[in-house]
Amino acid sequence: MSVVPLFKVHMPESVLEPLKKTLFSGFIGQGEKVAEFELAIAPWVGSPNCLLVNSCTSALRLAMRVSGVGPGTEVVSTPVSCAASNTPILEEMASIVWGDIDPWTGNIDPLDVERKITPRTKAIVAVHWGGYPCEIDPLLKVARKYGIALIEDAAHAFGAVYRGRPVGSQLSFCTFSFQAIKHISTIEGGLLVCPSMDAYRSARLLRWYGIDRDTPRVDLRCEEDLKTAGFKYNPNDVHATIGLEQLKYVKGILDRHRANAAFYDGELEGLRRVKRLRYQKDRLSSYWLYTIRVDDRESFQGWMKSRDVMVSQVHVRNDVHTAFQAFRRNLPGADEFCREQVSIPVGWWVDDEARAKIVQAIRDWDRS
Repeated sequence: MSVVPLFKVHMPESVLEPLKKTLFSGFIGQGEKVAEFELAIAPWVGSPNCLLVNSCTSALRLAMRVSGVGPGTEVVSTPVSCAASNTPILEEMASIVWGDIDPWTGNIDPLDVERKITPRTKAIVAVHWGGYPCEIDPLLKVARKYGIALIEDAAHAFGAVYRGRPVGSQLSFCTFSFQAIKHISTIEGGLLVCPSMDAYRSARLLRWYGIDRDTPRVDLRCEEDLKTAGFKYNPNDVHATIGLEQLKYVKGILDRHRANAAFYDGELEGLRRVKRLRYQKDRLSSYWLYTIRVDDRESFQGWMKSRDVMVSQVHVRNDVHTAFQAFRRNLPGADEFCREQVSIPVGWWVDDEARAKIVQAIRDWDRS
């Protein structure tokens, strides 16, 4: 058996025919396929207020702009994520206030979030680590209490479920990633789900310069008066065509991720040096990652590499980066989690033989 990868691109051959039609249709920019994809994905996120964009990072920045994040304001966020979760805060010239996390889920702690809120706070950014939903209801309660926005970064969490509702349906801003190695890929791309029609209209306007694409035109868009300066975050029909085809497969992809996770849950219980994360039964992870905690990560990573299994931290905590140094503070939960966390392959490409190999390698290390 060859090396078991941690990530793999899902790209079905069936995409070739619809992609060919789009490529030679004479229209490859943002058009009918984008609108079709936004309609098709709405049931998966439980909201009609869906805006396809060119990346999850763009979706985050749009959510921040609509929420009033800007110079002189603050955003409470987690350092345990991809840096792209937090660079939009700096792009909006706002300050980051790091919230601590639960060291047994990797997700931001609502109690610590509330402690960090000031009169300058405009938003909370909550990352669903590995696809496991955050404490959305408590976070929404805090956001409403202080009149600020909750922005869910669900880059890992497409298809995840919180208390019977799909992630994306909780009346907050919610952003998804369709980057190459996610559950569903449009090569590059993202989705912004808005909590209201007013927020949706504002974000839609900002998505493409500030141009209202729905009003009647005499001479293309030449006569449009830009009332606000927007971004160039629009998607295109090529990426949307790929996404529409990928949607046909995403249930099977999610099912396999979850089946592999359930296998690990049973097989890794009771080990001495390896600890599973602690997940509640009122939500369902998408398991983009299967993260464990180990007592010696360097040893573990070396061991798994020697057994032809790719493992990784995936993301280093953001507050160690020079760009974020000004906001550093004591975060004991993040310290504990980041000292021990590592992820093992869990995706649709991990067959029964591969996952048995992974478990055996982990057990052998645990006994070493």
